[in-house]
Amino acid sequence: MIIPYRRHSPDCAHRAEGRRWIRCKCPIWVQGRLDNGEIIRESLNTRVWTEANELVQKWNADGTREPEAPMEPPGEQGITLAEACENFKAEMKAQKLRESSQKKYHILLRQLLAFCGGAMQVSRFNLEMTEQFRQTWNHCTSGSAGKRLERLRTFMGYLLKHGWISENYAKLLKRPKDTMRPTMPYTVDEIRRLLEKCATLSAERPKHGQAKLQRLRALMLLMRYSGLRIGDAASLPCDRLDGQRLFLYTAKTGTPVFTKLPQFVVDELDHCPRLAPSYFFWTGNGSKEALEENYRRVFREVTKLAKVNGAHPHRFRDTYAVELLLAGVTIEQVSILLGHSSIRVTERHYAPWVRARQQQLEESLDRAIKNDPLANAEAGKVRPLRRVK
Repeated sequence: MIIPYRRHSPDCAHRAEGRRWIRCKCPIWVQGRLDNGEIIRESLNTRVWTEANELVQKWNADGTREPEAPMEPPGEQGITLAEACENFKAEMKAQKLRESSQKKYHILLRQLLAFCGGAMQVSRFNLEMTEQFRQTWNHCTSGSAGKRLERLRTFMGYLLKHGWISENYAKLLKRPKDTMRPTMPYTVDEIRRLLEKCATLSAERPKHGQAKLQRLRALMLLMRYSGLRIGDAASLPCDRLDGQRLFLYTAKTGTPVFTKLPQFVVDELDHCPRLAPSYFFWTGNGSKEALEENYRRVFREVTKLAKVNGAHPHRFRDTYAVELLLAGVTIEQVSILLGHSSIRVTERHYAPWVRARQQQLEESLDRAIKNDPLANAEAGKVRPLRRVK
C-alpha cells in the first residue's frame, strides 16, 4: 500500500508537524509498496491533495500503477508546463515587450513552476489548482495581487489559444479589492527640503561625494518635471534632450511624444558632472536594475535626513501628474505624457483626490453658478418667511 504525504519545504511553517500535516501547499509525494511488489517513493508533481489522493486510491485498488503513456511530441495535449513557459517567453521576446515587463512575467512563471512542477502536463490545469496558486500570494498587497492575476490571465490566454487548456481559469477568479490609498504628491516644502539636503549630505555622509549628490539633485528635478520613472530617468541618454524639449517615447501612430522642461532644470542637467559623455547619470555599463538601486539607496538616506515621511522616487511622478491637472492640463494630455495605454489608468493611479483639487472643483462650481441666468434671476428675489403653525 502506498500513502501520500506532504514533503514540506524548508521555509514551510508546518514543517515540524511532519507528514500528518497536509493543509499546506508543499509538494505531494508518495511512499510504499504496491501489490505487484513495486516500491515507490517519488513526487506526484502536484500540490492539489484531492487530485493526488484519487490517483493513489486508484493505484492501491489496481495493485499497480497505470501504464505509462507513450511519449508524445509537444502538441495539442502533450506539452509540459516548463515547455509552455519557454514558448511563452519566446513569444514575449518576439513581441518586443519591454525588459521590465518580461521580467515580471518571468517571476510569475518561476513561481508557477515551483508550485506545480515543470514536468506537469499543461492539460492537467484546472480551476482548483489555479485557486490554490493564487492563495500563495497572501503576502502581497491587493494591488500587487491584482497585477499578478492580470499576468496569469495573459499566460493562460496564451495556453488557451494553443488549445493546451480548455478554459482560461484565471479569468474565473475575482480580482482582489484594492484597499490601498493612492500615493500623495510631494508638497513644495518637501521637495525643497530634499533638494537642500543634497547640498549638505556630503558633510554628514562623507562616503557620498559631492558629484554623486549633485547628480541625485538633478535626477530629482528631472523626475519632478518630466514624470519619468527613476529607472528611465537614471538611464536617460543626453541626445534625448534638445533645448527644453525632452523626447519621451514614440506613440503607436509613430509620432514622437515630447515634454518641455523648465530652463532651470535644463541648466541643472548641463552643469551636472557626468560619468560618461552619452548619459547624464550613467556610464552605460551594467544593468539598469543595479543603476536604479544605487540611486534609490542614496535617495533613502537623503529622505531620512530631510525628515520627509513616506518619501519614494515614484511620488515625483505623482506630483508631476497632479500639478499638471491643477494647472488645467486635460487628463487626456496627462495620460499621453505619462505613456499610459488608456485614460482609466491615469485616473486610477495619478489623480488622487487632494485638497487642492477639491478647492479647484468648488471654484469651478462657483463660476458656473455665477454664470447661470436662472440662478442670477432667482437670487434677486426675496421671499418672506412662512410661519409654521
